[in-house]
Amino acid sequence: MSDLPAGAVNAMQHSQLEAVTSPNEKLGETQIIEQAKEATETQHTLSVMECVKNYPMAIFWSIMVSMCVVMEGYDVSLIGNFFAYPTFAKKYGNYYPDINGGTYTLTAPWQSGIGNASGVGAFFGVMLNGWLVDWFGQKRTLLGALVALSGFVFITFFAPNIGTLTAGEVLCGLPWGVFASTAPAYASEVLPLQLRIYLTSYTNMCFIMGQLIAAGVLKGLVSNPTEWGYKIPFAIQWVWPAFLIPILLFAPESPWHLVRKGRFDEAEHSLRRLQKKSAPIDPKATLAAIIYTDNLEKELTVGTHYRDCFKGTELRRTEIACFIFAAQVLSGGNFAYNSTYFFKQIGLDSDTTYKLSVGGTGMALVGTLISWFALMPYFGRRTIYLWGMAAMCTILMLIGILNVHTSKHSFGMTQAVLTLVWTFVFQLSVGQLGWGVPAEVGSTRLRQKTICLARNAYYIVGVVANAIQPYFMNPTEWNLKGYTGFFWGGTTFVMLVWGFFRLPETKGRSFDELDVLFAKKVSARKFKSTVVDTFDESETAIIVGNARG
Repeated sequence: MSDLPAGAVNAMQHSQLEAVTSPNEKLGETQIIEQAKEATETQHTLSVMECVKNYPMAIFWSIMVSMCVVMEGYDVSLIGNFFAYPTFAKKYGNYYPDINGGTYTLTAPWQSGIGNASGVGAFFGVMLNGWLVDWFGQKRTLLGALVALSGFVFITFFAPNIGTLTAGEVLCGLPWGVFASTAPAYASEVLPLQLRIYLTSYTNMCFIMGQLIAAGVLKGLVSNPTEWGYKIPFAIQWVWPAFLIPILLFAPESPWHLVRKGRFDEAEHSLRRLQKKSAPIDPKATLAAIIYTDNLEKELTVGTHYRDCFKGTELRRTEIACFIFAAQVLSGGNFAYNSTYFFKQIGLDSDTTYKLSVGGTGMALVGTLISWFALMPYFGRRTIYLWGMAAMCTILMLIGILNVHTSKHSFGMTQAVLTLVWTFVFQLSVGQLGWGVPAEVGSTRLRQKTICLARNAYYIVGVVANAIQPYFMNPTEWNLKGYTGFFWGGTTFVMLVWGFFRLPETKGRSFDELDVLFAKKVSARKFKSTVVDTFDESETAIIVGNARG
């Protein structure tokens, strides 16, 4: 049996070695490797259904943490739909007698401002979360964010004008950023290998659930002519903290976080809470694998600061995480996803617009489920991404071409249906992978910060997209309508080319295997076929030596 990389075990304190054994045992270097290898091999051999059977509490807690993201999906859909919502437009917009025979609408600058508000807040919330989780852990950070959100909702609920409402959205964005960057990281750290992609991408499902709830709420209140027509939707946001705080008080902390903090007894306790007693893997072996991977990354000079995400091989990992998250926007999300304003601009009536909006969200949900059961078990992340981007690029170009004849109702309806098809393909591919890949591509010591940077790449690109999209669509500005599909089709093609050359296949790879593949600078197109043995002393010594220069 091979030994750990030079200095890896020597860096541990005596108490660390004892933490993965019973109190009466002494554990040597060879035994750590034995247990870590046992855990890794078991993770690879377990099927998805065996993981579901043996890790029910890991699944439950991952689902509960991800439920926090429902609120962000709810609000994003809420604000986007409010632009075409009569009582909201009358309260916060201006009257234009020359548009559609006289109507209230928000100007393009205010649409851009309020549409970007929560994203701006989320940007800073995500950045702050990278430090908060390192200091306090994921559990306490989430609970604090839920309490803060409960207070910030008061501002949006009582906002007397559009400026105050925008400020409230910025503040609400702070905890939403915490939720969006914590949920996939927590899932990847408490779940076994075979369930990792399902529950990290479940965060996306929660986003869709929030949109469906918003659609139902808006449908029930659209005919309400009073201020309660838009205030009640804001008030509903108080339900989530009241529901989640009592539950998350009992959630286990991430064992990876506890190992990084040297709290090995607590890490083992968390691991025992996450699996059945009858599970075929010893929690001590899992803990040994976590310690082994953590020390391997220390040997590879992986730090724990934001600046370390841009050093050495971490720069490539950060790039992949950021680009695939940003692809959710650059593939045309602001134009084609839940595009009620676009439906209105091509001449569809309010009832048809609403039905198409709900239908699109329903297709997103169906697409997510199909992706889970028909694509992810059989195809790799890279394959799904490339085919999805190619399909979305084609759809967006078709929407642009059909805009020549939007004066005919049938062509306008065809464009609308194509946006629904786009939504379906989006959720089959990058809608899921944008959440799942960043949670597994970063090194374990920088996972939280890599996800934070990736999510902020999404927010930055989203802010730009939100700023220009109203100008594409607003009848008082460029009024391009379906021609906007050409622009987003072009950005989708760029992301397709990037993915072909830069996106590696991570399906079925443990975190230590990914560490070695990136350290060896394996080409993205060769990730799938490259065989690595992370417990091979000679191979590990070489990559450690290269990492240290």
